[in-house]
Amino acid sequence: METVITAPVNFTETAIKQIKKLMGEPGFDNTQLLRIGVKGGGCSGLTYVLGFDHKQEDDLEFELNNISCIMNKAHEMYLYGMEIDWQGGLNSRGFTFQNPNASKTCGCGTSFAV
Repeated sequence: METVITAPVNFTETAIKQIKKLMGEPGFDNTQLLRIGVKGGGCSGLTYVLGFDHKQEDDLEFELNNISCIMNKAHEMYLYGMEIDWQGGLNSRGFTFQNPNASKTCGCGTSFAV
């Protein structure tokens, strides 16, 4: 496993608050780290992954605001420089992704192409 000094992605202050809130829920598995990644699918070709998971052999590990994060090494080229935000409004609620590497994004904001 490789640990990186510079975080490949950034979180806004509201996203950090929401992630820490989720981690503070009763029954949260403290052995899991925040996984940031991509998977095939979605209307533009790739979909963002954001959830809690256990470290795998091919993961980079980094820390953002005392949140331990993991990312598959192969996903870094798709996500480097991305900013993750939390929208808590009535019309749009959830994490949003601003990806400078995306050549095209979908209307829902969770799918992109490079």
